[in-house]
Amino acid sequence: MTAPARFWHALPDGRLQCDLCPRDCRLADGQRGLCFVRQHRAGEMRLTTWGRSSGFCVDPIEKKPLAHFLPGSSVLSFGTAGCNLTCRFCQNWDISKSREMDRLQDEARPEAIAAAALRVGARSVAYTYNDPVIFAEYALDVAAACHAVGVRSVAVTAGYVHPEPAAWFFAGTDAANVDLKGFTEGFYRDVCGGQLEPVKETLAYLVRETKVWTEVTTLLIPGLNDAPHELEAMTAWIHDTLGPEVPVHFTAFHPDFRMLDRPRTPVDTLLRARQTAHAAGLRHVYIGNARDPEAEATRCVGCGAIVIERDGYDLGRYALDDAGGCLACGRRLAGVFDGPPDRFGARRMPVRIGG
Repeated sequence: MTAPARFWHALPDGRLQCDLCPRDCRLADGQRGLCFVRQHRAGEMRLTTWGRSSGFCVDPIEKKPLAHFLPGSSVLSFGTAGCNLTCRFCQNWDISKSREMDRLQDEARPEAIAAAALRVGARSVAYTYNDPVIFAEYALDVAAACHAVGVRSVAVTAGYVHPEPAAWFFAGTDAANVDLKGFTEGFYRDVCGGQLEPVKETLAYLVRETKVWTEVTTLLIPGLNDAPHELEAMTAWIHDTLGPEVPVHFTAFHPDFRMLDRPRTPVDTLLRARQTAHAAGLRHVYIGNARDPEAEATRCVGCGAIVIERDGYDLGRYALDDAGGCLACGRRLAGVFDGPPDRFGARRMPVRIGG
């Protein structure tokens, strides 16, 4: 199944230029962009993965990671093939770098996905594993079907997208986790095959100009993007541009794909990054792919009480009211809260959609 793609224009030489992301791929008839899923076919741009997925799974929302969006709830997650970045450390490379369409095992129309989310009790559907920007038309059709039945829409993205399609795409999104991969142009260019500035623009747009609940994740890679001065610059920018209450997640790297020569990230590196972020004035800073009760917990910025205890993806003590207010002092926690918490926990349940 394919669908017409948006955001492209014809060039005088007969090629089509894709205007979705900063790569601006220029394609002759039959060619695909670097993302692999947008293709020039007989004078128009097509999305080649509409209605097809690399698989569906029910996850805890904390795995996205989102700490302040419907805590404890389950999310129906899926992705397609391809990506518009070339990260050497990609930890979903078998999906994002796939060039074989037969990896897309499941066919599912948007209405079938929304119905499946209701069936399994997921409060949201997440576009993840590879970047949903490249299959935006499909993701937005799914979001519309989900919203029609009261299911929310979550984007896990690198934010590498032009401003106009960003506004169009995120209009259908309730929450986003944006992967800020580093904070130098050199890292983005040499390790990710992209640029930093468009990602900063996407983050600023989301937080300042939309109602999309936004959290930020940085995978810290020893010796590449974990230098103290870089983390100081990053966290200061987040504070000054996005504000002190945007949650930030520092997660641990493990060797994968084309970066097998680097060691795993020590927990101490994550904790030092967290200290740097706190020193910059950020109020909600978490670590991931590692265990530390204090660094996983959420505290009230009013009275300092722990309002959400976590052990990995399992919730412990929960001291918020149904609207996210602290039970000790009444201060409302920044985020999206709707009723008592679910306690889906650390389960992972593959789901067959069909239809």
